[in-house]
Amino acid sequence: MSEAIQVHPEYNYKVVRQFAVMTVVWGIIGMAVGVLIAAQLYWPALNFDTPWLTFSRLRPLHTNAVIFAFGGCALFATSLYVVQRTSNVRLFSDKLASFTFWGWQLVIVLAAITLPMGLTSTKEYGELEWPIDILITLVWLAYIINFFGTMVIRKVSHIYVANWFFGAFMLTVAVLHIANSMAIPVSLTKSYSIYAGAVDAMIQWWYGHNAVGFFLTAGFLGMMYYFVPKQAGRPVYSYRLSVVHFWALISLYIWAGPHHLHYTALPDWTQSLGMVMSIILFVPSWGGMINGIMTLSGAWHKLRTDPILRFLVVSLSFYGMSTFEGPMMAIKTVNALSHYTDWTIGHVHSGALGWVAMVSIGSIYHLIPVLFNRTKMHSIELINVHFWLATIGTVLYIVAMWMSGVLQGLMWRAINADGTLTYSFVESLEASKPFYLVRFIGGAIFLVGMLLMAYNVYKTIRNEEQEPAIEPTAQTA
Repeated sequence: MSEAIQVHPEYNYKVVRQFAVMTVVWGIIGMAVGVLIAAQLYWPALNFDTPWLTFSRLRPLHTNAVIFAFGGCALFATSLYVVQRTSNVRLFSDKLASFTFWGWQLVIVLAAITLPMGLTSTKEYGELEWPIDILITLVWLAYIINFFGTMVIRKVSHIYVANWFFGAFMLTVAVLHIANSMAIPVSLTKSYSIYAGAVDAMIQWWYGHNAVGFFLTAGFLGMMYYFVPKQAGRPVYSYRLSVVHFWALISLYIWAGPHHLHYTALPDWTQSLGMVMSIILFVPSWGGMINGIMTLSGAWHKLRTDPILRFLVVSLSFYGMSTFEGPMMAIKTVNALSHYTDWTIGHVHSGALGWVAMVSIGSIYHLIPVLFNRTKMHSIELINVHFWLATIGTVLYIVAMWMSGVLQGLMWRAINADGTLTYSFVESLEASKPFYLVRFIGGAIFLVGMLLMAYNVYKTIRNEEQEPAIEPTAQTA
């Protein structure tokens, strides 16, 4: 082998280190806000009669913090790492990388200021007002240029499949964000959507569900396709299946949004189209899940001793569960029971905590020693404790919400012989109250695991007595 192939370029790990550390920081902040608003649903007085502490203002802060701050930083860190390692070349532009990091942190801080103030466009997952939307667009374009620029100058001919998923996630999110954010500003802090009525709702859920489909699925599948094989020390089970998975997923997911609008003013044919596409989507989703889990063929024994691998594999199990549940809930007859209930909250969090958070946590645990030149994390035992806290917390949360949701749906549908409702809405809330306590406990347990992670990451970074890690060769990158 020629020396030119053996010599590694000096990768830009600085921006990856920055995003990796902020993933943990924003994860704790976003989940702490989530635990607070979960507590408010059981103990309403915890808003302290303060407008910026009310559930209605903190809930969008929680969703933006965990999706775009925690999840976003995890995606930035892993994608900018993976594209360098699989392309065997440094990032296209260090200046664009720096702008991406600081610009994204500014977006998050502005969200943390404006949302509790009640400054919102009211669009689910797209609440930020127009000046921040413009900043997001600029940061995202810098990110896209840097990522694809790096692939253009790559020193290997092959484009690894993880980069396909990362690239699709970036391009689609750009289109979704720009289309859904089109608005007419009336002041610096207020604007009105250019769309009206049912069209506005359709555009919003085309955006909203594809934020799930591309930001929270395609991007994290890119993470899965790199870090599961790396941590397991095994090649991807089926490279052909990964390519089929990619094309099927991006072809189908874009059509699934109308299933959020069953039994609304949206035309019935549009609702039915969303339902059908959602059901078909089950197939590529499970194909990807099976591909990830079967990558452990010949390495199952590693699950006994490697909690990082356990995070990654269990996240795939939750991904499989969520992508079965989602199509099922899109069926109109099932949706008639589940719509507007806590069942939807349980479904969202089986994906958000079980899939997105756990695959992110496993990937960051894998990355930290590499980025800071350490042989391993400070404490493997703490990672193991974190794994069980995350798993138990997630299961408590989602099971409580499933039970509460089905109970609510049944109570709302119950009618007396004369056609009047059997239960009032308040009675259904009273019946759900015990499940809200369990939800709070599950969320708090998950948050404790994140605090352990922060301690473990801090000790790993500060531990200068460890021997430097051996940099992988080009063949194992």
